[in-house]
Amino acid sequence: MRKIKSLVCTGFLFLLMANINAQLIEKKTISLELAKKIASVAEAEAVKNNWTVAVSIVDDGGNLVYFGKMDNTQIGSVEVSMKKAKTAIYFKRSTKTYEERVAGGNNSILALPNVVPFEGGLPFVIDGQYIGAIGVSGGSSAQDGVVANAAVVFLNSLFEKSK
Repeated sequence: MRKIKSLVCTGFLFLLMANINAQLIEKKTISLELAKKIASVAEAEAVKNNWTVAVSIVDDGGNLVYFGKMDNTQIGSVEVSMKKAKTAIYFKRSTKTYEERVAGGNNSILALPNVVPFEGGLPFVIDGQYIGAIGVSGGSSAQDGVVANAAVVFLNSLFEKSK
């Protein structure tokens, strides 16, 4: 009888363990090493254009992975860059989308939590998965968008080469 109980318990534990493994999700997210490379491309784009910016890179949960502020960048851009990155990953779209909606008269967007309606925030999408986002602030909205876009183009080129 003890052997049967032991076998039943062992079998139950095995099934429980198999079920736990079935609940795990494989996902990609951004590493610090990759974030630094992406940020260096963004900063190089800003330097090329004679702009000073703050660059924030967040992971797929909106957690800050990397932050850099170029010399002489306005202090207000620190927090704005972080919020742009969070907006881009939280809502899985460019912050320019919200800027255009507000410009078109849709001010209800401003009531959404964690939305910064200014260009410069872009999500990172690799193989259909959102792995993080970049937020850039310091120039005009359009300038911030140019810098963020350079970073996204660089990231995409890295993963196109590996296919």
